[in-house]
Amino acid sequence: MACGKMCLRTKKKNTVEWASLFQSELETEQQSVVFVKRMMVLAVSSITYLRGIFPEDAYRSRYLEDLCIKVLREDGNTPGACKIVKWMMGCFDALERRYLQIVFFGVHTNPDDPNCIIESYQFKFKYTEKGPQMDILRNKNVEMQVTMEDTKKASVLLIRKLFLLMQNLGTLPNDVNLTMKLYYYDDVTPADYEPPGFKEGVCDNLWFEGMAVHFRVGEVQTTFHTLKVRVAAEQGRLEKLQEGNYLRESRPTSVESQSILPVLQGAQDPDGEIVEDGNLPSEDGNKT
Repeated sequence: MACGKMCLRTKKKNTVEWASLFQSELETEQQSVVFVKRMMVLAVSSITYLRGIFPEDAYRSRYLEDLCIKVLREDGNTPGACKIVKWMMGCFDALERRYLQIVFFGVHTNPDDPNCIIESYQFKFKYTEKGPQMDILRNKNVEMQVTMEDTKKASVLLIRKLFLLMQNLGTLPNDVNLTMKLYYYDDVTPADYEPPGFKEGVCDNLWFEGMAVHFRVGEVQTTFHTLKVRVAAEQGRLEKLQEGNYLRESRPTSVESQSILPVLQGAQDPDGEIVEDGNLPSEDGNKT
């Protein structure tokens, strides 16, 4: 399996680079939705690239400060990568409707047992009408709203921490499979709702193969949304992190071999197919 590498630049044009990836203002809910979508695209693309899951030509380059970020192409020729893009389109449909609570992105080795995970990524979403308050800025009865500068700093920090973690995890096996599950806010989501590319899921547990270590990678807030990113990896792939003392900063929340995601109603499985290291038919269609 090829291993993606993080690239850096010495010359920076921060304002221009930020505007090429994100909007300069996040004053409306629609602008916030677009921002959260792009953050998820950057995160999923970086994960698949730095973990060496798809070939180089499945990506195009974008820049954020001194980071060269590889983004999955919508018009690429790698079937598996195209499938991931279609899955994200389904996620975005649920996000726009304010149904989406958690996106679970799992890596597994047995195509017949997608619930036995060796590595996982969780994206958790919250929605507000007036915007979330930052607890760290509260002073007595004074509450400060999240600013654009707060969002920008948190976004860059999240991407940097994700890069650091991905670069220091042990190499994945050559033959890996990917799966994606969506979890909803049941009080607002219609019982028959299924986003494009997904089918009704089964409420079952997800288990780690080996000992799982969980990381809180970061959190980004806008006036209308909060996005949290969590990573779980098998303990045996953390040697580089332990050698470099990165675990001291990351502070894993737990080390366990128990279920890695609570059973929630509304779980959705991809529409009958599993990505096998970039080799997957790109046609959608529910299976019976």
